[in-house]
Amino acid sequence: MHKIVYIPLDERPCNYRYPLYLASMTDLQLEVPEIGLLGRKKTPADSDSVRDWLVGAASSADSLIVSIDMLVHGGIVPSRLHHSSEAECKGRLEVLAELKRTNPQLRIYAFNLITRVPAYSSSEEEPDYYADYGNEIYTYGWLTDKAEQETLDAEETARMEAVKAKIPPDVLDDFLTRRQTNSFVNAETMKLVRDGVIDFLIIPLDDNSKYGFSPLEQRKLSLLAEELDLGDKIMIYPGADEIGCTLFARAFCEAKQYTPKAFVRYSSVHGPFVVPKYEDRSLGESIKYHLTAAGAVAHDHSAGTDFILMTNSPPVGQKEMAECSTPYGQRHRSYFSEVNTKEFVQAIRHYIREGHMVALADVAVSNGSDHPFMKLVSASGLLHDIAAYAAWNTSGNTMGTVVSHAVIESYYRGRGDESAERLNRSRAYYYFRLIEDWGYQAIVRKDVIHNELPKLGASYYELTHVQAEVNAVIRSKLEQFFEQYVQEGCPGRVRIEDVHLPWSRMFEVGFEVVLEQ
Repeated sequence: MHKIVYIPLDERPCNYRYPLYLASMTDLQLEVPEIGLLGRKKTPADSDSVRDWLVGAASSADSLIVSIDMLVHGGIVPSRLHHSSEAECKGRLEVLAELKRTNPQLRIYAFNLITRVPAYSSSEEEPDYYADYGNEIYTYGWLTDKAEQETLDAEETARMEAVKAKIPPDVLDDFLTRRQTNSFVNAETMKLVRDGVIDFLIIPLDDNSKYGFSPLEQRKLSLLAEELDLGDKIMIYPGADEIGCTLFARAFCEAKQYTPKAFVRYSSVHGPFVVPKYEDRSLGESIKYHLTAAGAVAHDHSAGTDFILMTNSPPVGQKEMAECSTPYGQRHRSYFSEVNTKEFVQAIRHYIREGHMVALADVAVSNGSDHPFMKLVSASGLLHDIAAYAAWNTSGNTMGTVVSHAVIESYYRGRGDESAERLNRSRAYYYFRLIEDWGYQAIVRKDVIHNELPKLGASYYELTHVQAEVNAVIRSKLEQFFEQYVQEGCPGRVRIEDVHLPWSRMFEVGFEVVLEQ
């Protein structure tokens, strides 16, 4: 059996559990460290313990998927907080060359984020000073990069000087020094690709924008990739928490010698040209990255494809793009004139009737499903004919998740695999996505925050004292959601188990789905 070892970005379900769900519907083995080794939020993983586990597990593996942020810094949030020197970071990378020497046949797929720069002031996942100066740091980076790419007018120049004056020198120095170290780690990781240690590398842009420290670093790394002549062995594009799934799909495709063909269809003619919120490029370009990184290829028409990626796309981008929490009536006017969801649902029905496998990427709004659209899909009776779905957080998070599932599912469907156990796991994951992305993120989360937490004397971030009660309320509301919108026509009974809030906040949820037939 083909064995893949996986070092995730952190311990949250999106990084730890989702790739395991994908692996469960294949005949590949995915081995991960015990979750207790991986730290928690701002508490970094024990780097030595992770390294020791990795050395033992990878000695007999065929492939390794490794988060460099976890390997070097102990996780995604610790990568934004550390005070490690460049020498210390480089030393932690040396284990990869050691693994390659011990096991020369090992294929190493790595990913390392370009550190994000949020546009808001909060220290929830950033250094403490970000609560006071976060927006100023973001604005300073935005204007600094714009000045390098273009020119600033007098007003912008004055604004940049004023913003910089508000940031204490020691704060800015700490922030920039850490970014410099993290950029050094990315450069050293790229050199490992050049040296044949790493076989494929993704450098995701975590929550980025047109200008800022992140795109500035992206350009430098892109130039380095060209200088090192790394060709198609490195990809830099918007993403973060979905990359473990993407690289599992890529490892799967290489193990199976499979290159799936995908046709992309949009709900809006503006869809491929819109730049989604939290990203720096058009949706159409990003989708090509996600497909290519996962081992697939974009096909020019629906005939002869392995799956069709139906993309419920936003008609407008950046600040005008809606969040899933935006009241429907307050969405930008283009949502009412430049998206044709009724025709889009009709197209889904047509493709399914023609025998195509359909995957649905719901990225019309950020941080959850497009609830009015999904109600239309539910009412159409098509929910149980769709093969894969995602709609969580950023467009990149959604795309990497739905594409990886579609890649794997299309392989087995294309070979007529009718294994009941395999199909059950694939369908359970599909229902998991509906429950989390549509049920929790678009409906239940807001309901619980506004209507239930006040009754319990709790709030978005302050709820550990009533954790069990909150978990029970969420589970009950998720079950109600499933009964109302998904249950009719479901091929079995779905149980929702082990509901929990991984970081004791309302943003993300964890649970298990069991599909009984």
